[in-house]
Amino acid sequence: MSDVGCAGILVADTFCGPMEELPREGQLLAVESMPSYAGGCAANAALDLSKQGIAADVAGCLGQDPASAIIVSELKQANVGCDHLIYTADYPTSRTIILLVDGQDRRYIHMFGANAAFTVGHIRTDWLAGLKVFYIGGLFLMPAFKSAELLELLKFCRQRNIATVVDVVIPHEADCMRELNPLLPFIDYFLPNADEARILTGCDRTEDQAGAFLAKGVGTIIVTQGKDGLLAARGDEAWYAGIYPVSVADPSGSGDAFCSGIITGIIRQWDLPDTLRYASALGASAVRAIGTTQGVFTADEAEAFVAANKLDIRKIKLRRNSKR
Repeated sequence: MSDVGCAGILVADTFCGPMEELPREGQLLAVESMPSYAGGCAANAALDLSKQGIAADVAGCLGQDPASAIIVSELKQANVGCDHLIYTADYPTSRTIILLVDGQDRRYIHMFGANAAFTVGHIRTDWLAGLKVFYIGGLFLMPAFKSAELLELLKFCRQRNIATVVDVVIPHEADCMRELNPLLPFIDYFLPNADEARILTGCDRTEDQAGAFLAKGVGTIIVTQGKDGLLAARGDEAWYAGIYPVSVADPSGSGDAFCSGIITGIIRQWDLPDTLRYASALGASAVRAIGTTQGVFTADEAEAFVAANKLDIRKIKLRRNSKR
């Protein structure tokens, strides 16, 4: 039986590049490789957890098409549980083309596909009851995933002491805070990035964003800030953490690797600063190779990296704010 359930978006990713520049109109540009891998928050987190020696299952929706095999094959090779995958004839498997251009941010061409069919009702409570951690990746990017139904699922987890970890994706600066508000008191770990936190709270300062979420009842808030590190807070305590400097081949999947590090700390019952160190190491390792999970450290690699590299992490005072 697995300790962690990872529910959310699933995507078959195809990476093109790296290339010096995008092709001109009518130009044929040859690249050395064009690999396709499992992607999407739920698959990425589960694959990264497998590298930490933590048993995980995935719940999500795929099409009945060859692209689904890209995802399922990689999950099974990593011993990730696939019994809670749903297959729909109504949509194809979600796919993304990632264009990697030297010196530029990634460009994406995305087909939403079967993620539109995934609902809270697809998640079985008898499965949840056997988990230690329940992770939701890509909240608000699944239109059939209704907040009222999710609230009951989170309450079920709280009653059974199943830790909940939630990562969001906010589409087109949508106002999702109204849907999120009733969920926050039942979320143990909430992990938006600073842009998402700004959209949700209306606050520009990361400290104010964190304070706003705590005021609304979230257990632990961790706001990631890219190259500026992160801010984490729970109760009356807060920490700032920097980043581990690494050479970047492809930043895809870094956030999901970070989430898997947080889940690892929960499973291993570490304190929050040690969890942040480990999660930051996994997030940094993800950028070393093309693909969302290909560069992520194993447990032994991560522990050695953390031991050999100092991370700037310190306690700070947090001002509470509940703007929304």
